Amino acid sequence: MSTDTDGGDTDRMEKIDVRVPAAILEEIDEEYARRGYASRSAAIRDALRDWLNPPATLSEETLADLETSRKQAERGETVSAEEARERLGLDD
Repeated sequence: MSTDTDGGDTDRMEKIDVRVPAAILEEIDEEYARRGYASRSAAIRDALRDWLNPPATLSEETLADLETSRKQAERGETVSAEEARERLGLDD
């Protein structure tokens, strides 16, 4: 492992060497170009960030519930939180 610097110490990056099968490298090259990354390294850094901090994902059940709620709202079957509190006799 060696050290590359892109500026001050806060921008310091470590260089690693990774071996991957040629077929995977071809896919990486196609994908980083398709997604508009400036370089293979930038794309791989982004992928590693997602691996370390995966984006939140919703379960199929939650997605189905959200779709049901959306349809209910479109049909006017929903009420505001304020109206619900009034109907239930709740105070803020």
